[in-house]
Amino acid sequence: MKKILYLIDGTAYIHRAYHAIRGLTNSSGLPTNAVLGFTKMLVRLMEDKKPEYIAMFFDAKGKTFRHDIYNDYKANRPAMPEDMAVQIPYIREIAQGFNMPVIEMPGYEADDLIGTVADMAEKAGFSVVMVTGDKDFLQLVTDAAIIWDPLKEKINDINTIRETFGVDPQQMTDVMGLSGDTSDNIPGVPGIGQKTALSLIQKFGSMEKLYERISEITKKKQHENLVKYKDQAFLSRKLVKIDKAVPLAFEPEKFKRKDPDAARLSDLFKTLEFSQFLKIFPQPSDLSQKRYKGIYDMEALSELIAQLEASEVFALDTETTSQYPMKAKLVGLSFSLKPNEAFYIPCAHDYLGVPLQLRLSDVLEHLRPLLENPNIGKIGQNIKYDWMVLARHGIHLRGVVSDTMIASYLLNPSKRAHNLDRIALDFLDHKKISYEEVVGKKTFPFSQVPVEKAVPYACEDADITLMAHHVLRPQLETLGLTSLLEKVEMPLVPVLMKMEMQGICVDRQRLRDLSKSFEHQLEKLEDKIYAIAGEKFNIKSSQQLGHILFEKLKLPVQKKTKKKTGYSTDVDVLTTLAENHELPAFILRHRTLAKLKSTYTDALVKLVNPETGRIHTSYNQTVTATGRLSSSDPNLQNIPIRDEEGRAIRSAFVPREGWSLLAADYSQIELRILAHCSDDKILLQSFNENEDIHTRTATEVFQISHDAVTPELRRQAKAINFGIIYGMGAYSLSKELGITRKMAKTYIENYFSKYKGVKQFTDQTIEDAKKTRQTSTLLGRIRLLPDINSANRNIRGFAERIAINTPIQGTAADLIKVAMINVNAAFEEKKLKSAMLLSVHDELVFEVPPDELDMVKKLVRDIMEGVWELNVPLKVNMECGENWAEAH
Repeated sequence: MKKILYLIDGTAYIHRAYHAIRGLTNSSGLPTNAVLGFTKMLVRLMEDKKPEYIAMFFDAKGKTFRHDIYNDYKANRPAMPEDMAVQIPYIREIAQGFNMPVIEMPGYEADDLIGTVADMAEKAGFSVVMVTGDKDFLQLVTDAAIIWDPLKEKINDINTIRETFGVDPQQMTDVMGLSGDTSDNIPGVPGIGQKTALSLIQKFGSMEKLYERISEITKKKQHENLVKYKDQAFLSRKLVKIDKAVPLAFEPEKFKRKDPDAARLSDLFKTLEFSQFLKIFPQPSDLSQKRYKGIYDMEALSELIAQLEASEVFALDTETTSQYPMKAKLVGLSFSLKPNEAFYIPCAHDYLGVPLQLRLSDVLEHLRPLLENPNIGKIGQNIKYDWMVLARHGIHLRGVVSDTMIASYLLNPSKRAHNLDRIALDFLDHKKISYEEVVGKKTFPFSQVPVEKAVPYACEDADITLMAHHVLRPQLETLGLTSLLEKVEMPLVPVLMKMEMQGICVDRQRLRDLSKSFEHQLEKLEDKIYAIAGEKFNIKSSQQLGHILFEKLKLPVQKKTKKKTGYSTDVDVLTTLAENHELPAFILRHRTLAKLKSTYTDALVKLVNPETGRIHTSYNQTVTATGRLSSSDPNLQNIPIRDEEGRAIRSAFVPREGWSLLAADYSQIELRILAHCSDDKILLQSFNENEDIHTRTATEVFQISHDAVTPELRRQAKAINFGIIYGMGAYSLSKELGITRKMAKTYIENYFSKYKGVKQFTDQTIEDAKKTRQTSTLLGRIRLLPDINSANRNIRGFAERIAINTPIQGTAADLIKVAMINVNAAFEEKKLKSAMLLSVHDELVFEVPPDELDMVKKLVRDIMEGVWELNVPLKVNMECGENWAEAH
């Protein structure tokens, strides 16, 4: 069997990757889109093909021999974009990190180097696979050399070239000589495109034979051009012909694949923040310098407790049976009080042959005084989880001073991950033992992990948490973020923990009834859809729906899918089509009902905790870039409020019997914060005089009297008010309001001409952001803006919108968090039975007994409206009822 040599056209893949993925940077602002696409291609090649022989080729800097032949060669090409150029060194390093030959030579292009090596390798008995999507390589295809394009999953061999083009591979240079190549500024013969060139070479066989029989060309203009531009045609062929005689030596052993340099690649992927590839090229954790110890008897436990009690701060971590704290059972605890030293107490490992362990109840009783001592500081990673688990085991954790996950998030809230593995890589340059390494791919419970494997893993978690704390703390201080951590984020943790443990009741029968109703409506919709379509099909299949809409019903195609392989049937497309045809409208309605049924009415019943009879969502402090809380398992922040079905779902959320749900919702908090930040006279006047701000904006923007403002004009003014906060431009506003871009532009200009303070605020905010490459809230929360000075207008525009929005939306998030902390403190001080259950954007939901209702209403209103001193009053709308829908 022949040996196979893979020759990769690195230059071509850099360009393809750059254009395929746009706007991607790491947290420091380094563009990484081209590197990511290139690396994905390379990893896929290695995994799928497992090449034994391989090499990478790049164009060298400077001119080539083709420029000597034709001075205007590639003269039409713009300079390489700056954000692409900075990625080239990283791409070369990655190729070198894979330990493959990286070949380039001044004066020649990658095409010529590949052509030469391919020719020599074929003569040496190799089969050759040229990895490229460049059509210029078609001329190199032979019985032993093919082209593979991994992005299109396409192979070009002699047969496919003959079938596709009707010529042999070696005739492709004749075809391109006639047609030219605009991308490389190769002229060819004017008026002759690829289709004509192919037909001519198919008929005559070559350019030489074409010109020998030129009299047979009967089309006058074509004949004239062929004669007139004969020299240009042969020059063009010379330019497109790949040189297979580059002075290169072919030594097969140098092309033999070697193992990747995992350390080098790991360092690169850390810098680039390519976490998905770190798993492929792991750096084993070096535990040789670590002092990790298991605690198996009471004497050792007592000694550990004494050390922990003598410390000012220590890190702790729990190992459990579940990622869900309301279901998790403790398996063990780990502690660290100095770097590179940690202890693990296994308590509930359960498998055949498990060594003797301390009893969980005994361990917790001995640890109780330490863990409940508020004067000894505790550090955790996602400490809310450990706090809840311990609370469910009867331990009320006190003295928590920091959470490394939250600290990492505050430093860069735009970063995607703040888990301990990521923190270890980013801040300690350390690759942790992964959870998968310990539990395996089948992920059995941690209680079944052998103790000898659990000790280093659990100890490392505590050790890394403590070391990360010592690194993160100074960075927080440098950026002025310690106050936000200590006064907002950390005090909020136990508040969220209480809310999660409290949970909320749902009327399961109500949800079942709604599910049946949605099912009935879906069935009726499907009957209508099938009747209009004239056939049954899978409504959930975008491919089948596309066929019905665009091929059978001949509706106008709006756009293709990202891969250009089918019709797009996304919401925007269907919404546009629904203006002129009823089927897309029915599809949209079907999608809405199907999502409500699957996501809420069906799912919520299954999420009721059998022990508490309530649903327990999880609140996340480290997900949104603006500082807003998010919720998951289930996400209770996405339940629609404005439509009938959404309100029906909310009606299934109920208080305990005899109690009420109370909802307190900030009114227009973001616009009020905008008024404060901008000091705009109109906004200040409107809010201080309790005027309807949307009506006022309608009078200013549309230049009409107060009495002339209709509900529709007020709606449009509301969209403008909130659009300004989100940095909405004329295009987005025109789509929002269903008006022309010209009219939308006029509205925005009218707005800024009246609200001069807002205009000055937005301009100044962007100017400041360009200098500091970040933006911040009133409470000091920061958001990095690495793209604020990008040469790319779209990327820069997105960063500018973030610069405007974050101080407003982020401040609103901060104030709601402070309000939650203050409300919780007041409830505890007064020993109220009432409980805060939910936080949904600007709304807080409480469960209140009848004898506390009036007091809680006043207490909550006073705290929320007085949470921060602004230049305008904060206002809270408040309703109560027997379910969440009634309380809104």
